[in-house]
Amino acid sequence: MPSSVPAPAPVSVLDLAPVVPVVVLDDAADAVPLARALVAGGLPAIEVTLRTPGALDGIRAVAGAVPEAVVGAGTVISPGQVPDCVAAGARFLVSPGWTDALLEAMRASGVPFLPGVSTTTEVVALLERGVREMKFFPAQAAGGTAYLKSLSGPLPQARFCPTGGIGPDTAPAYLALPNVGCVGGSWMLPPDAVAARDWSRIERLARAAAGLSAGARCR
Repeated sequence: MPSSVPAPAPVSVLDLAPVVPVVVLDDAADAVPLARALVAGGLPAIEVTLRTPGALDGIRAVAGAVPEAVVGAGTVISPGQVPDCVAAGARFLVSPGWTDALLEAMRASGVPFLPGVSTTTEVVALLERGVREMKFFPAQAAGGTAYLKSLSGPLPQARFCPTGGIGPDTAPAYLALPNVGCVGGSWMLPPDAVAARDWSRIERLARAAAGLSAGARCR
């Protein structure tokens, strides 16, 4: 059984875990058993995306019932969503892109955040604003590992969480890059397993994902 001791407050989203599950909750009632399965498999950082009506209820449930998890909110696209996410218990925020208004709201929230980028110009603009940790999205479509490797030379101070199109076959290559702290993905959450509430299968897939990250770091 997982410990009931709360996970430590995150300082950097990129240092929470090498693989961050990206969760789309169709039923908020699934949030707690799903989170427990991910934590048991070695993936305590959980990004619940604001793509469904029950997302905030799911974040609230995980924050209250699974202290070993570090639950965050993803797909944050407006400043007004930020206080609602934090009030629900989100301990980090992730956006697919950013504006100055959204960046200001996330910075004022008091929790770690990852604004999304897909171009060098966006990376430089965030560095200019004092932000060094970012989401790279959509990772595969925006250039993948080759693009991120190219950025590491001129912009070594920028660190990324690539998300979008990443699976178990491609995650290790991302994790081996010096400017990648973690990757986001949903391959450990196949829709049929979630629909069947097959939490043991999800735990096994989470454990395999955690193992992929360890292998990449040892290269």
